[in-house]
Amino acid sequence: MRTGVSFSVSSSDRQRLEAIVADGNRPQKHVWRARIILLSDDGLGTAAIMAATGKSKTCVWRWQERFMEEGVDGLLREKTRLPGIPPTPTNKVAEIVRLTQEPPPHEATHWTLRAMATLSGVAPSTVRGIWKAHGLSPHRWRAFKLSNDPKFVDKLTDVVGLYVDPPAHAVVLSVDEKSQIQALDRTQPGLPMKKGRAGTMTHDYKRNGTTTLFAALNVLDGTVIGKNMQRHRHQEFIRFLNEIECSVPTGKEVHVILDNYAAHKHAKVRAWLERHPRWTFHFVPTSCSWLNAVEGFFAKLTRRRLQRGVFHSLVDLQAAINRFIKEHNTTEAKPFRWTADPDRIIAARNRGFQTLDSIH
Repeated sequence: MRTGVSFSVSSSDRQRLEAIVADGNRPQKHVWRARIILLSDDGLGTAAIMAATGKSKTCVWRWQERFMEEGVDGLLREKTRLPGIPPTPTNKVAEIVRLTQEPPPHEATHWTLRAMATLSGVAPSTVRGIWKAHGLSPHRWRAFKLSNDPKFVDKLTDVVGLYVDPPAHAVVLSVDEKSQIQALDRTQPGLPMKKGRAGTMTHDYKRNGTTTLFAALNVLDGTVIGKNMQRHRHQEFIRFLNEIECSVPTGKEVHVILDNYAAHKHAKVRAWLERHPRWTFHFVPTSCSWLNAVEGFFAKLTRRRLQRGVFHSLVDLQAAINRFIKEHNTTEAKPFRWTADPDRIIAARNRGFQTLDSIH
């Protein structure tokens, strides 16, 4: 033992120490501290204790001294000490929070950790802790769009009503177009995924043309009617309506949910509607494409088939889309269920306008 440190272990202390070492539920730090004292009592030198416990010389000496001063209880607690870094003053925290919510004075769109730390005179880690505690994330942002349609409530109620309680003896279709789908071919072939490595794909590509997918989602059973066309005009839209007309059984009314694209309201489209009285259009509010159920199918098509697809020609792209629609109708189609509360949507929209008014 170190000079000036000496102790003897009583029989009761030795029993306590041996019980600590034998207890499998004890923290390991308590176990090796007790072993240091037991080995010291057995007459082993510092080097032998270091080899047996894997601890440094200063560590062995520290706990020998602690046992000499406080006994077994001293091995089971940590030494209390004052914090090395004093807490950030309250006024400094308030200043950082205030500055974070204001535009930075330098040429930047948002604050960074280092910019705020330099201005406020604290460490970046301090700024990070303050931002986390107050829920501030200047590097993040969320896009939003509030509908200013004067008939927002009426249109929302109409469309949601079709989802929740569709009319009897009728077909409810959610119709839209996914335009400018690119047939992208990579400049070099990628490598497949293997253990420890993700699949690869070149960042550059060759564009082999574009197509527009016209799609109608049947809300009642989840099937999709799709057709690829070269352009995105009212002429193509009428051709798609004619295709739907042929596929829907006679005697059933057809209710169509669609957005406010100009082609959907063209004079020739309105004339087509007059010639087909069983059809009724229900327009979603402006800037509310999310209300159209077919957008969910478009998102799934993009994620699963288009985003990482390689298409050597426009024909390859159109064939892949048609196969995806066929597979969806065969294996994945299910009735569309609306679960959101329209009143909460209306309230959230109104709160958004109130927030914008308070800013201005």
